[in-house]
Amino acid sequence: MPLPTSPAPFSIPWLAHGAHWQQQADNARAAWDGQRAFGAQIGRLAERQAQQAQAGLGALAQSMQQLFASLWQPPADGAALAAQWQDYWRDATQRQLLLLDTLRRRGNTFLEHEAAGMPPVLDFDYELVLDGATLPRPVNYQLLRVVPPAGAVVDEGKRPFMIVDPRAGHGAGIGGFKADSQVGEAFKNGHPVYFVAFRPVPEPGQTLADVRDAELLFLSEIAARHPGAHRPAVVGNCQGGWATMLLAASRPELVGPVVINGAPMSYWAGKTGQNPMRYVGGLRGGALPALLLSDLGDGIFDGSALVANFEGLNPANSLFKKVYHLYANVDTEAERFLEFERWWGGFFLMTEAEIRWIVENLFVGNKLARGEAELGGERIDLRRIRSPIVVFASEGDNITPPPQALNWIPDLYADADEIRAHGQRIVYMVHADIGHLGIFVSAKIAGREHDAITDVMAALEALPPGLYEMRLDDEDRVRIRFEPREIEDILAFDDGRDEEAQFASVARLSELGTQVYETTLRPLVRAAVTPPAAKAFRAMQPLRARRVAYSDRNPLMGQVATLAEQARAQRTPVDAANPFLAWERMGAQLLEQQLNLYRDLRDGRNELLFHLLYGAPAVQRMATPALTQRHARRREDLRALPDVRAALDGMTEGGAVEGTVRMLLLMAKARGYLRRSRLERLQTYRATAEFARMDEEAWGRVVYQQSIAIEFEPEQALATLPLLLDTEAERRDALAAVHAIMGEGPSQHAAAHAAAQDLLQRFEALLRLPLAAPIVHDEGDESDEDSPAPPPTRRRTARAKATA
Repeated sequence: MPLPTSPAPFSIPWLAHGAHWQQQADNARAAWDGQRAFGAQIGRLAERQAQQAQAGLGALAQSMQQLFASLWQPPADGAALAAQWQDYWRDATQRQLLLLDTLRRRGNTFLEHEAAGMPPVLDFDYELVLDGATLPRPVNYQLLRVVPPAGAVVDEGKRPFMIVDPRAGHGAGIGGFKADSQVGEAFKNGHPVYFVAFRPVPEPGQTLADVRDAELLFLSEIAARHPGAHRPAVVGNCQGGWATMLLAASRPELVGPVVINGAPMSYWAGKTGQNPMRYVGGLRGGALPALLLSDLGDGIFDGSALVANFEGLNPANSLFKKVYHLYANVDTEAERFLEFERWWGGFFLMTEAEIRWIVENLFVGNKLARGEAELGGERIDLRRIRSPIVVFASEGDNITPPPQALNWIPDLYADADEIRAHGQRIVYMVHADIGHLGIFVSAKIAGREHDAITDVMAALEALPPGLYEMRLDDEDRVRIRFEPREIEDILAFDDGRDEEAQFASVARLSELGTQVYETTLRPLVRAAVTPPAAKAFRAMQPLRARRVAYSDRNPLMGQVATLAEQARAQRTPVDAANPFLAWERMGAQLLEQQLNLYRDLRDGRNELLFHLLYGAPAVQRMATPALTQRHARRREDLRALPDVRAALDGMTEGGAVEGTVRMLLLMAKARGYLRRSRLERLQTYRATAEFARMDEEAWGRVVYQQSIAIEFEPEQALATLPLLLDTEAERRDALAAVHAIMGEGPSQHAAAHAAAQDLLQRFEALLRLPLAAPIVHDEGDESDEDSPAPPPTRRRTARAKATA
């Protein structure tokens, strides 16, 4: 019979209860501290917004005082003032008639464009190559071959470009809207250009997976038409940017360099007080409005709702400034206004499946940036992309600010070493002040930034893996350099990521809201909507109705054209010094200022309301699982990755190619940046040396392996160079190539980069070569003359060598 045992001390009931109550007290204290922190945060927000409102009201009062002071000054000459008033009145009446006639023409253009099927608004002729409507899974997308303008010379052997415009409510064509555009710059550089366009109405049952698959077929067709060229470069504008990234992640082997301009990739990102558009989803119920509007459209989502969101972001411009600018300059601005409105007023449609994927995975869910989005049954991992990625953003872009364009990078990679370990090349360029539309339509941006991006395509392929900022050091873009950056440089564009817990709460509540809607109201809404009712609902949308109201369909506009012609015939512009014209402009500025103040107060209210709703600790706890998953993602043991381990294990294997590339990468690391001209000279050297026997994939593998070696084991990579270059001829050839490509040699010792010269001397000592080596370029560290590299004196196929 076993002896009775005494209970363990920790099983005494009163002790267990004491620990329980202590835990409860700790939880209550933590909850109280969280609530206090939340209250302090709301207080700071309210205080900042009160200060901004006070400053805005003060500026408005000062402007009103100046206007009234100018109005109440007694006239020096009453008769002269009366004559000036008569001149101004005649001019104002004529401008009003011409403005009304321009709005009438806009309405007619809207109806004509709609009746014609809303073709792309390209400023170039084009030919249809593939129609997505004929595919097994039909889509409303088309592949067009853009016809070069007169005088343009296109080399069919050069890398083709495929430009993907945004389908965010508007039609296609903004990438080739003018002669000075992305299309025009590609033609100037001799590239064949293809354009992805789309019809206004989607095919029944169309999904984004179908669109992605059609665009992959487009890429295959382009590659088949240019068998000797490099893989197509794909340019995505705005919403076309994330669509382009989907392509590159789905079939990396089909895609060349990827360029995304003003593309929102990380929708939760932004600065407090500066980027209010990201709060809209939370304040309007997440994905629910998109589903409801799709149901009211009989399964079709009206893109004019997205355009209305854009216009609402800047009410001063949408409601007044744009039209007043036309009114004030109606003699010169009418045609430009009509040209732009032809694109801006082309409202396109989506299926419910398309807009739902976009909202749940991008706008609200932000899943693509976190690597959680699924499309067509497969998870989209942007780390699969192997081609160089160029991101162009602007500090002046209030629709896609730099954090939204760039924060997908820190979401996917812990640091720049991880980018290098995955063999990725990411380049970003941030403009100081251009607005969102200016990124695509500004001739100045096309002639500088877009032309520079087109120019560096060959250089991008020669970049070693890593994160870079592309810098244009001068106006004529002669000096373009790529400076290595870290993840911290990306995060510096933002003011912190604490708000993301609130956006994760929005995503979770959105899921719950759509579930409730689908099980309760949705069947009733769908049963009540008929196709004619859906068509009438779309026709009544304000942006459409406004244009139709000003067209010739309105009987009240019948005499406008005749009166406008009379006004043009009798046109007498008022003198620029007329005081009434000055008062008009001051009044316009005052009204614009009032609307801007309204916008700032509205945005401040929305921001405060968003934080009140979703910043509460109880609400934020709903998002904890999703955020914990991202924050708990531990940094990978990069050395354990198979490709990294293979590169380090094979550090002593290879030949002249591997040795030359390693020396070039060591030189670039010593300099701290890479110039476009040096990368292009390397590409030229590739065409003449034994590199030419390697295809793009083999070349990329060599660059990746050697970059891994010098990043993880730089001293060992340097010390093992003699094992790769084991003959004097190989060593001389390799050193001559380095001198020629990098522009460093004895004749430049006084002016060249000090760290690079020190490394050159180490090369020469290590390889047991005399200092005198063949010098071709007379170029210092800041020079960038693009002279070609000489052919090597001896060729030799790279071969594996036994490790020492």
